[in-house]
Amino acid sequence: MIFIYFSFLYFHRMKFRGLFTSCILFTLLLSCSSGNDTPNDKEEIPIPEAPVTFYYGADLSYVNEMEDCGASYKDANSAAKDPYAIFKEAGTNLIRIRLWHNPTWTNYSNYNDVKKSIQRAKNLNMKVLLDFHYSDTWTDPSKQQIPSAWLNSINDTPVLGDLLYNYTYNTLNELSRSNLLPDIVQIGNEINPMILQDGALQWPIDWVRNSSLLNKGIKAVRDISNVKNKNIEVMLHIAQPENGLWWFDQATKNGVTDFDWIGLSYYPIWSDYNLNNLATPLSTLINTYKKRLMIAETAYPFTLENADSANNILGSDALIDGYPATQQGQLNYLNKLKMIVESVGGEGLIYWEPAWVSTDCSTLWGQGSHWDNATLFDHDYKTTLGMQFYNGSLQ
Repeated sequence: MIFIYFSFLYFHRMKFRGLFTSCILFTLLLSCSSGNDTPNDKEEIPIPEAPVTFYYGADLSYVNEMEDCGASYKDANSAAKDPYAIFKEAGTNLIRIRLWHNPTWTNYSNYNDVKKSIQRAKNLNMKVLLDFHYSDTWTDPSKQQIPSAWLNSINDTPVLGDLLYNYTYNTLNELSRSNLLPDIVQIGNEINPMILQDGALQWPIDWVRNSSLLNKGIKAVRDISNVKNKNIEVMLHIAQPENGLWWFDQATKNGVTDFDWIGLSYYPIWSDYNLNNLATPLSTLINTYKKRLMIAETAYPFTLENADSANNILGSDALIDGYPATQQGQLNYLNKLKMIVESVGGEGLIYWEPAWVSTDCSTLWGQGSHWDNATLFDHDYKTTLGMQFYNGSLQ
């Protein structure tokens, strides 16, 4: 019937008259009205999803725990809301979630918690980046602790590779049963050192072992993508751009090439690069490896005040000239970083733990939050000006 309507408008506006026009319209009406069509019988024409031109991301791994600890998040109008909705309404289009293998020390960031988080993101039509840590706890450049269940196989690379493959594949397969497959998967978190180690880190990297393990994880993602007929992209994530330069050089020379994204943590306090020269390593990585690039982690303090007894990680030494520890300074930092990333062809920026606010609960290191001055919510749980980054605001 839509076709008939527009056909009529066309002939009317073109001012065709006469028997020819009448016959055409009569034929169309006759052919479309034959049968017993009802509104429910109409075939719906799917509207293609608009491609994402830039990923505005938020790592919300802490949200479920913070809510259980009493946090009540508020939007810019001080209205209490689902924090996922706050980010969605602000313009966020990608949610990053971490996954630990078997974290017996916490009830969060395990499979069930991650499933809940992905569901919350999918309910609001946001993309999901799933961050496999391949550990029972935090991994980063200082530690890549193997899951305790795999410890007996630490020196048997083929067996360990199978464990990694099966865990990655089976996790994604289980998520698919609830239509919760992520859009991007990280094979490890800040994997500057060799993955799946125990105790003190081994240097230099054993690339025969490391490349074998990484490629097993990548293959699991590719295989589940094929089986489920869903494009799931692969990210390799390194802390700080300067480390990305040597790491991706070594990785690709040792056969780690089947990935889609270069993911980087960028915190100025721990990087050799400032905002004036950051474009250089980013453009080098993009041009050298022909991969997509995203800042997978960053943050900036909106205050130097501490809301609890848990010392803040980002203090005065984390500040950049021209970007004070204020809400406006936080927003200006994010806008400037986004501009740099986009100018060299990068395609995303994720804020790390913008909702890790202060509560009465404790972390591994103390009561409260070590990030309460660098979230996108103030100490009253109301959004900071930094949240405006997601809608492209330059104010």
